[in-house]
Amino acid sequence: MSPASTGASTVVGADVPVPAADSRVSPGGPGYRRMSFALFLAGVATFALLYSTQALLPLISGEFGVAASDASWTVAAATGGLALFVLPMSALSERFGRRAVMTGSLAVAVTLGLLVPLAPSLGVLIALRALQGAALAGLPASATAYLAEEVSPKALVTAIGLFVAGNSVGGMSGRVITGWVAQEWGWRVAVGVIGVIAVACAVAFRLLLPAPKHFKTGSLRPRVLARTVRDHLSNPLLCRLYAIGALFMTVFGGVYTVIGYRLTEAPFSLPQGIIGSIFLVYLVGTVSASTAGRLVGRLGRRGALYAGGGTTAAGLLLSLAGSLPLVLLGLVLITAGFFAGHAVASSAVSKTATHGRAQASALYQSAYYIGSSAGSTIGAIAFHAGGWAGTVGVGLLAVLGVVTITVFGTRAARLQRRQLATAA
Repeated sequence: MSPASTGASTVVGADVPVPAADSRVSPGGPGYRRMSFALFLAGVATFALLYSTQALLPLISGEFGVAASDASWTVAAATGGLALFVLPMSALSERFGRRAVMTGSLAVAVTLGLLVPLAPSLGVLIALRALQGAALAGLPASATAYLAEEVSPKALVTAIGLFVAGNSVGGMSGRVITGWVAQEWGWRVAVGVIGVIAVACAVAFRLLLPAPKHFKTGSLRPRVLARTVRDHLSNPLLCRLYAIGALFMTVFGGVYTVIGYRLTEAPFSLPQGIIGSIFLVYLVGTVSASTAGRLVGRLGRRGALYAGGGTTAAGLLLSLAGSLPLVLLGLVLITAGFFAGHAVASSAVSKTATHGRAQASALYQSAYYIGSSAGSTIGAIAFHAGGWAGTVGVGLLAVLGVVTITVFGTRAARLQRRQLATAA
């Protein structure tokens, strides 16, 4: 279904007409590299902070004497805080500007990142992580809305893919660095190092990001915001994309929350530094996210989603093996499938929304991070109950959901085409 056929209505006062495509930035044009690199750094800082404790959960469990399901809340609280606050923060970005909200969000998040290592108890640690997630909520939706306004439509999937690639680099580097630092000096020093790196990324982001040229101030009136949200939630295509994002992230959140526990146990019994290095497979996500535009060009949006879901499912099944190389190959496939699916779905949201793009992206991000929180918690519970096979089972159910929703969307698009042909 094309964006023009979604039936989305226009909210008075929520947005302005989109400027001509040739007035926006394109690859090779002035400012594109600077803009892309700035948002790449924002993605690095966001994911490095958001998942800074994920690779360290076995150490946190050991220090506080808690189970995996309890320690996993240091991840779930951060992603849950982001999910709850992403819509309000997107509304602020409509009024005060994308760049201002992203800058403020990063400033608060990096400050909290320097306080997290000082947490005296698990409860305080979880509370700080929840606040950090809420602060980071100003980044994802504002960034995609900024790109939708400033980048030409033909380059949008690629531009958002680069932002998502920054997420993957942040997630990877954060976990690798914390793994090796924690092995020598403990998890507190490791999280502190991530906080310092995030400060550097935040400063560079603010210095590099060009001032927006196509942003128009929107309304903060609750009635207008509620009407915009209602319009988006009544759009079947957007709702399917929100569900797909949540389900993909359920797989990813569950797998990467639990994998550290699995690899510390027999038959692997790996040290913390090696476990952290496992997250180098995020580089695969960087590539798959940044090339999502080409995948859509070859297979179409739904074809790309099928490919992402199938790749993820194959990786889950392969990870059941008792051989470390096969487990690693499984993680590679899971990561590639997830990041490709996420880049395709998130860019489709920005293209589909004809108004209130920040709110449309915020709803996607909210669903996405609810999926992360659910995956982290349910995946840990499943691991406690049934081992790694339990976590894989949860992931396969989520992938089945992605495929089912995509099949339904394919059938709905075919039916619409037949109705149009009959009416003609």
